[in-house]
Amino acid sequence: MLALIKKEIGSFFSSFTGYVVIVVFLVITGLFIWVFPGELNIPDSGYATLDTLFIIAPWVFLFLVPAVTMRMFAEEKRSGTLELLLVRPVTDFQIVMAKITAALALVIISLLPTLIYFWSVYTLGNPPGNLDTGAIWGSYIGLVFLAGSYAAIGVFASSFTENQIVAFVVAVLLCFFFFTGFEMISALPLPLRVEQLLLYMGINEHYRSISRGVVDTRDVVYFVGLIAFFAFLTRTVLQSRKW
Repeated sequence: MLALIKKEIGSFFSSFTGYVVIVVFLVITGLFIWVFPGELNIPDSGYATLDTLFIIAPWVFLFLVPAVTMRMFAEEKRSGTLELLLVRPVTDFQIVMAKITAALALVIISLLPTLIYFWSVYTLGNPPGNLDTGAIWGSYIGLVFLAGSYAAIGVFASSFTENQIVAFVVAVLLCFFFFTGFEMISALPLPLRVEQLLLYMGINEHYRSISRGVVDTRDVVYFVGLIAFFAFLTRTVLQSRKW
């Protein structure tokens, strides 16, 4: 399984995929944090905080993560190498998890340079260091879980089509629905228990919870469960080729 993870990560950086993802993410978040005027701009707001990064990042990942995962199984199917992959001495579930882990690793690599933003905000505080570091680290953890969920959804979308564009579109729609769709539905006039259930099913509710700086077990269980659910669906799609 480790060899598969290395292979997938290597394939990202043997082409322009990995570099494009990292550069696009850093450019977009950097522009909102430091350049574009408005409340999200740190110099304009006058507050030493990284809230802008954690507000913008889920929406940027909504497109970047599916762009990374869209080729993972779709390209294997199109080129006819999926059968060779499936006969390797690893289980279907290990193959799925290797691809999810590789996509998540690329996202984590793209997040590492944002520690420069953290250092900048830390030194800009009055006095320096006057910021909620617990909430910031919690938000980073939340972003990793969120990206893992997007990666699992994206790999699932890539597993049932040979067309990378179709895989990308389906992944974006599913990620959008799980991120904010349940929250939108819960805003309708519904019984309180139904509203609470819908909010619990959405990614954004748990992402906001972790971003407060407290890593609640319920939020961790939700993200792990969501990733496992889509990994199971992906494995089922792969096994259906043998039926």
